[in-house]
Amino acid sequence: MTKVEAIIQTAKLEAVKTALHEIGVEGMTVIEVRGHGRQKGHTEVYRGREYTVDLIPKIKIEMVLGDDMVDSVTQAIITSAKPERLAMARFSFSRG
Repeated sequence: MTKVEAIIQTAKLEAVKTALHEIGVEGMTVIEVRGHGRQKGHTEVYRGREYTVDLIPKIKIEMVLGDDMVDSVTQAIITSAKPERLAMARFSFSRG
């Protein structure tokens, strides 16, 4: 068994869920998270005031899978999330 964790953009959640259901993934945990990588956030102006947004909203998906499904799940997430750079989708694997 392997625990797979993936962090993706919030807008890509429905596409990823659909792709995972199509390959037979029956359960997953979806968590709203915030973080930043190299982009370090950005500034926005709201009602005339400038605010620094340094933690970007993202989605974390967790699944526990058989070892035979890990490669197909990883490929389904990469394909459906369509990250412009692979760095826009983060993966973590834990064997147990």
